[in-house]
Amino acid sequence: MSVVCLESLTFGLGHLVRAADALGERLRLLTRDPSYYAYELERLPAGALDVVEVDTFDTERVAEQLAATPRLRGLISSTDTWTLVGAELTARFGLPGLDASALRLARDKAAVRNRLHAAGLTRGRAVEADEAARDRALRAALLEEVGLPAVLKDTAGTGSQNVYLVRDEREWQSALDTAAGRRLTGRLFAEPYFSGPVYSAETLTWAGRTRLLGVSSRLMSAEPSFREEVTAFPVAFPGEQRDALERWLDRVLAAIGYTDRFAHLEFVLTAGGPEVVEVNPRIGGALVGEGLCRALGTNVYEAMVEAAVGRRPRLLDAELPGGPAVAFVLGYPTEPGVFTEVTGVERLADMPGAPAWYPTKRPGDRIEHLTDSRGYAGIVYAEAETAELATHRAVAAANALRVRTRPLPDQAENPPGDG
Repeated sequence: MSVVCLESLTFGLGHLVRAADALGERLRLLTRDPSYYAYELERLPAGALDVVEVDTFDTERVAEQLAATPRLRGLISSTDTWTLVGAELTARFGLPGLDASALRLARDKAAVRNRLHAAGLTRGRAVEADEAARDRALRAALLEEVGLPAVLKDTAGTGSQNVYLVRDEREWQSALDTAAGRRLTGRLFAEPYFSGPVYSAETLTWAGRTRLLGVSSRLMSAEPSFREEVTAFPVAFPGEQRDALERWLDRVLAAIGYTDRFAHLEFVLTAGGPEVVEVNPRIGGALVGEGLCRALGTNVYEAMVEAAVGRRPRLLDAELPGGPAVAFVLGYPTEPGVFTEVTGVERLADMPGAPAWYPTKRPGDRIEHLTDSRGYAGIVYAEAETAELATHRAVAAANALRVRTRPLPDQAENPPGDG
């Protein structure tokens, strides 16, 4: 019996392999570039899973691989990029899965905002801005409808890419002009900017019932960027507030028809209550999955495999043994360029919290964007008794490291100041 994984998040593949083994399934990874998973694959025993190199942007070639998979039982598609392809192929092969229309809705941030507004679950609407980016006459009307401060972003964006904070009319025009010159995954839209700390809820839903597994903090860079920098789990909300959050999250997911599987919901805790930023139809990225496994004391990826084969995840009802709180810091260089090395890693052995460096970039990779998650070269992870203490340890460990780059070839040929 086989479960196919259509690409994967950078980390978590080892947990997924062990989960499949525990449930008597063979995991098969379809990927266009196995080196992307080098960190995970190097730590697995030889033959622990089947890795098939195929152009995963070619739906028909992926379909051929699925058709050739012996005793195919399920398909896992846990990345934003391949969510909709996975939904299409799940339906084509008659595999267990969430209704594709719910996944299409979840991947459209503007549609989610307006669905939640209609359900009375957000104070703001989304307004399409593609035409305003091309027609100056529409800009004033759009600004009046959305109000300030506002956020301009891509309906299908990921990793905080193509997200612009607009606090006045000058920034409004600048953001529209900049966005007009960018290649978007979806469409350009505007929505109100909600002020307050950002969190992400890690949930598991089955047959419409949602369990809140915990909440992660999301410490961001200073405005106007939205660069993710530090995450910790689990945030210690008071019992009544946590229960209220769980009820609210259940209503949010129900409003968009998300009835099954993991979700990663980013929200802002404003003075007036929680406001959704986006709903991701998957487990959290970076080291969120790793943190869930350690902090809850169980391999949560077993629930992912169980859902993929149409079985109600036991995690929904499990009494969890718990474990250490966790935190991680994304490691960015101070300058764009070609990534060369990380210095100071040897110092982690003498620091509290069992800190570790998880690489995401390889020497020679280009790092051109430092205002969003495309720019980090790895992650510093640490543990403690509480999320607050884990954050202190992870930040202290991250402060001991330096992500080094050398100038990009075009920078070396034309250094700043040259004509």
